[in-house]
Amino acid sequence: MYGNSVNVALLLARVWVAFMILAHGWRHVKAIRSGPGMANWFESLGLKPGWLHAQVVTATELAIPVGLVLGLFTPLMYAGVVSLMLVAFVTNHLKNGFFLNTAKEGYEYVVTVAVLSISLGTFGPGKWSLDHAFDLAFPFAPKKALLVTALVGIGGTVLFLLTFWRPPKQAGSGS
Repeated sequence: MYGNSVNVALLLARVWVAFMILAHGWRHVKAIRSGPGMANWFESLGLKPGWLHAQVVTATELAIPVGLVLGLFTPLMYAGVVSLMLVAFVTNHLKNGFFLNTAKEGYEYVVTVAVLSISLGTFGPGKWSLDHAFDLAFPFAPKKALLVTALVGIGGTVLFLLTFWRPPKQAGSGS
């Protein structure tokens, strides 16, 4: 019915999201190499130990793009993107309001990427992927893929935040 148009669209989406995440990861590689600034920034957000989170986020942002471009374990790759974006939303962007055009970055971008990643993970990788080439059946039926992408992405975020996030005390909060 749709010919290859759906496969083209899914491939374009996978490659664009992969490029975007890789660009962030590469920027983080440079930041880590330049000194402790990124680790200190994570600490300032309440993510401790900052050095560990700087390394893990960077490694994640370098690994996920490979899986997305290849179309390998696609719902899990998108779940990783969801989790990255939702952690950024909660720890850094939520307090800044919705819009990006403010001096402090709002959350419209990270939430949009998270929602789109859940949607794209639901549709799977398309025929032009290693998932299809290897005939990987789990978890690519849309209902299962939606559950995997959303539950792993959102659940991973919740577990991560419960384990590692200790929000900094607000100035003047009296505690």
